[in-house]
Amino acid sequence: MSVKTPENMGPVDELKRSLLKKTSVFLGALGLAGIGVPLLSYLSPNRSTREAGKPISVDVSGMKIGEQKTVLWRSKPVWIIRRSEAMLASLGLVDGKLKDPDSDVAQQPVYARNEARSIRPDFLVLLGICTHLGCSPTYRPDPKSVDDTWAGGFYCSCHGSKFDLAGRVFKNMPAPSNLEVPPYHFSDENTLVIGDGGA
Repeated sequence: MSVKTPENMGPVDELKRSLLKKTSVFLGALGLAGIGVPLLSYLSPNRSTREAGKPISVDVSGMKIGEQKTVLWRSKPVWIIRRSEAMLASLGLVDGKLKDPDSDVAQQPVYARNEARSIRPDFLVLLGICTHLGCSPTYRPDPKSVDDTWAGGFYCSCHGSKFDLAGRVFKNMPAPSNLEVPPYHFSDENTLVIGDGGA
């Protein structure tokens, strides 16, 4: 029995070799596409996910002073509060009791880095999720409805965090930061667009 070595194998059929290479590359690409297309489809968000992330418009024309409206954006509750002059006046009275009165921690867009934490002082827009463990605080606008020093705001009964009427957290509370302000703008006097900070 003789072993074939490159010297005694005879001439190489370049056409056959080229055909085998092309066939291997084609089958490899076909296999990669067979795996890649479903993988990319799996990683891409579906239609309902894309829809949930779009900005939403809210008509605030019928809201009364002190009223809270809750809407869903990105499957999260967003609170819209129409504040009175008295509510706005109470904000400056609690600054010394707050953990972050000037909103230095980035929990809001730049245009909401003010005492009212809003574009228009009469409307407050917040994510209704406590920054501690994700509970949903309750809106308690009435003074002394939580304790004798309460001037109104939001109270998280899960662990006792308290926030003022601008969503700023009080000192010595479990919540580490102020309630988050989502991106938003007014497209006209009575239409609030949540999920888009405007131009």
